[in-house]
Amino acid sequence: MADKTESAFSLRYAVSTTVAAPPSRVWAKLTDAKGFPSWNSTVTSIEGPIVLGQKLAIRVPISDRVFTPKVAVFEPETRMVWRDGFFPMFEGARTFTLTPEGAGTRFEMVEHFRGAMLPMIKGSLPDFAPVFDRYAADLKKACEA
Repeated sequence: MADKTESAFSLRYAVSTTVAAPPSRVWAKLTDAKGFPSWNSTVTSIEGPIVLGQKLAIRVPISDRVFTPKVAVFEPETRMVWRDGFFPMFEGARTFTLTPEGAGTRFEMVEHFRGAMLPMIKGSLPDFAPVFDRYAADLKKACEA
């Protein structure tokens, strides 16, 4: 189950699961922008290739807003970070980490919001815990199929 931790200027959601598939298969799902909506019920569409330095346009079912993070870190089959905003005012960073675990992969996703404006924005943010739980379950199901 997703975990939520918060303080005045920080809000963090995290989820992890073990996937019975190698990191290469999990990474392939996480980096296929066009294929994302076919396996992930929390994403309507992703425009732009998921590569280092690329700005993405992400649409999700829980909001009319288009999210435009930049792929800030891209370490194939290991770690990826999508970042949006401007710290120290307000920044959101989503980190995906893949760790080999036997014949499978430990998947972890963390969303960290931080900045001086967070106290004003926090109340308008949805509860990401159910979305994170569904994201991890969808990824596990798609990779193990």
